[in-house]
Amino acid sequence: MLYLDRPVWPWRGRLWSHLISDVSPAELHAFAETLGVPRRGFDRDHYDIPADRFAMAVWLGARVVPSRELVRLLRQSGLRRPKHLTRPHPTPPHPALPPPPPPASIMQLWCPAKATKGRFLPTTTP
Repeated sequence: MLYLDRPVWPWRGRLWSHLISDVSPAELHAFAETLGVPRRGFDRDHYDIPADRFAMAVWLGARVVPSRELVRLLRQSGLRRPKHLTRPHPTPPHPALPPPPPPASIMQLWCPAKATKGRFLPTTTP
């Protein structure tokens, strides 16, 4: 089932509602797509819905409940994703790229002759 609260949350000069599903994130994403809400409106466990789409969401079948009821329903369903428990995922290294070289010292980068105490290191040519 899909639920939303009334559009009472101000942000950027508009009022917003929260849309949730107590079944699955897939149900929530499908409904939001039908409603015409972009994916960027998704925030961990709910969609932010502008007030001008509220009536359409209700007409499509979302049930209006108080905000506290939304949180209770999310917790009860196990789909609640609180901000303090959500960590950003580190970007994995690209498999096609070689590992980066070890960092050189500042002296080697700025003045290689001083870094080798005035001696030039032999270079090899391939």
